[in-house]
Amino acid sequence: MSVEETEVVVVGGGQAGIAMSEHLRARRVPHVVLERHRVAERWRSERWDSLVTNGPVWHDRFPGMEFDGLGPEEFATKDQVADYLAAYAERIGAPLRCGVEVTSVRGHEGRRGFRVETSDGDYDARFVVAATGPFQRPVIPPIVPEGAVPVQIHSSGYRNPAQLPEGGVLVVGSGSSGVQIADELRASGRPVYLSVGPHDRPPRRYRGHDFVWWLGVLGKWEAATPPQGAEHVTIAVSGAHGGHTVDFRTLAERGVTLVGRTESYDGGTVRFAPDLRDNIAGGDANYLSLLDEADAHVARNGLDLPEEPEARVLGALPDSVTDPVLELDLVAAGITSVVWATGFTADYGWLPPDAVDEHGRPRHQRGVSSEPGVYFVGLPWQSRRGSSFLWGAWHDASYVADQISIQRGYTRHDEARPRPTHAQR
Repeated sequence: MSVEETEVVVVGGGQAGIAMSEHLRARRVPHVVLERHRVAERWRSERWDSLVTNGPVWHDRFPGMEFDGLGPEEFATKDQVADYLAAYAERIGAPLRCGVEVTSVRGHEGRRGFRVETSDGDYDARFVVAATGPFQRPVIPPIVPEGAVPVQIHSSGYRNPAQLPEGGVLVVGSGSSGVQIADELRASGRPVYLSVGPHDRPPRRYRGHDFVWWLGVLGKWEAATPPQGAEHVTIAVSGAHGGHTVDFRTLAERGVTLVGRTESYDGGTVRFAPDLRDNIAGGDANYLSLLDEADAHVARNGLDLPEEPEARVLGALPDSVTDPVLELDLVAAGITSVVWATGFTADYGWLPPDAVDEHGRPRHQRGVSSEPGVYFVGLPWQSRRGSSFLWGAWHDASYVADQISIQRGYTRHDEARPRPTHAQR
């Protein structure tokens, strides 16, 4: 089988890969984008039915195109995001090849570049960009053994309440996914327990602006690294039902039983850490601190924004927080399903070994890998807090495209310089 040559192979046809293609095209860099399924496949097939974006569409989009049929403050559904990305790829003429899985990338011996092996033939490329994103392999902690309940499922496999057997549900994880899934399951009439860990809890809107605007004007999207100890802290925020501030007190009022972090399982009983009250208090403190910063920004800049003193009124803690459940007999409680909203891990086994560390995580600086010629786009905190969002990936891709252009310049200079003749050596 023949080997196709190109300057750059971009692996992944989601938001990161499409953004990368736009910037490479603008710099006239020959490339292909390889996607093993369809464009934005994870948005289509690895999200629950009712999912919407966590940010309004004026903010969560690429700079060059708006969402059709949505007002700026609305939240796009998962299918609208997938359709948006597909339309964007077509608009920029991205050289996409779908249904092609990359199985191996290995450096050439004695010359520049890589051999990229795929399910549809091989490529020779000078550069490789891993744009597969952070949501690659679902993580389910090995706590509840298989068979302890009829169904254990990761949030990426959850679609809707009808998918689960009759009975109660334990949802583990209090970020955006866990909160929205727990709320939906409770609204369907099921008993629901929600395991709450440490989290940030921004206001959905405050003084007339969405929290994404506040994080922007306060410079928080540009934070280069997470606060110490907060690398894995989740954000409890929701665009569901038109967008609302997540308040665990409200979830408790709707009938969701809050519990602490899920710690262990023994003999049919799940045990929870005695940290629920502290976790709720930490989220409240995060919420109030953002209000403080917003108010200070308004005063400092003389902005005419309506005051909102009621936003600071926090209700009483629910009984499940003041008298927490520390043990749960799954059978006695009627729990037939566990939904693990516990995040993902990366899978870069197809890249050269030096591109990742001993834990399989990318070794990089702003997307520039420790393996020369390999780059990353779409990683959380790749360059800033906003890197995981559509607009963040777009800006990170621009930087990576610049780095590739710089390296191409060095290569062209080396190839163009005169070589000494045999007599001159």
